[in-house]
Amino acid sequence: AKVSVVHGIPNTPVNVFVNGKSTLQNFKPGTVAGPLDLAAGSYTVTIFPASNTKGTGTPVIKATATVAAGKNYSLVAHLTAAGKPTLTAYANDVSMVGAGRARLVVRHDAAAPAVDVRANGKVAFAKLTNPNEAKADLAAGSIKADVVLAGTSTVVIGPATLNLGEGTSTIVYAIGSASGKTLGLVTQTISGLHSAPGGVPAGSGGL
Repeated sequence: AKVSVVHGIPNTPVNVFVNGKSTLQNFKPGTVAGPLDLAAGSYTVTIFPASNTKGTGTPVIKATATVAAGKNYSLVAHLTAAGKPTLTAYANDVSMVGAGRARLVVRHDAAAPAVDVRANGKVAFAKLTNPNEAKADLAAGSIKADVVLAGTSTVVIGPATLNLGEGTSTIVYAIGSASGKTLGLVTQTISGLHSAPGGVPAGSGGL
């Protein structure tokens, strides 16, 4: 399996251990690591503050993740809606997108209430709650995205410009804490999802 790791806990550099083996050192908040190649099976993931290099004692997070062969996953260290550190595993959709298209995935991994995600000022995904996701295949290009409290126009994250490349999946994570004023976005891009074009515009010569 292909496994990426996303750090969405604010102000907390960490060391990540997989089955007791040090895998990521001094992993910074707001960053994405990987993808790692892991054999199918179940793994114990423990996360410690960066100052703890031995991986002993009480971890910030301890969780089990199961991955299947041939799949693509993101493991996200983030805060629950109540503000507690947790680990959520997402299976990434790596199916092909149509010619000229791109996939946009939004995941709510912040200590915050339900939100609406807007694209170019219009609500694209409504009432998204932690730790759920929403996705759509769109025309490739640039969009301006922001996050508002559900049912309102109160912006809590953004706006940010997202460049949706043809044949890619752009995954946007809302992370941080509303009460701690650390809300932000992390993006991950999966490429190689192109489909063959269905035709070539050739015009008309009147023949």
